[in-house]
Amino acid sequence: MDKKLLSILCCPVTHRELALARADLLKAVNARIQDGSLKNRDGALVTGPLKEALVTDDGKTLYPIQDGIPVLLENEAVALEQYDLA
Repeated sequence: MDKKLLSILCCPVTHRELALARADLLKAVNARIQDGSLKNRDGALVTGPLKEALVTDDGKTLYPIQDGIPVLLENEAVALEQYDLA
């Protein structure tokens, strides 16, 4: 992801800064996706593995990046606290 773009993005709900998710976090998230237990804030199962994602600077919320485009919609976000991934 372009560093300039990343520097101006923020969480649309809390306005916290966003950073690219670390590899270990993506691995844990993808394990939850694979076992069918990861849901977004809308309650829908997240079905496809994530190659990239953005996470708030407090580590509580994850936003997927699909085809290089950050999906900064509240209902598409994943609350990491509920999965002990924060």
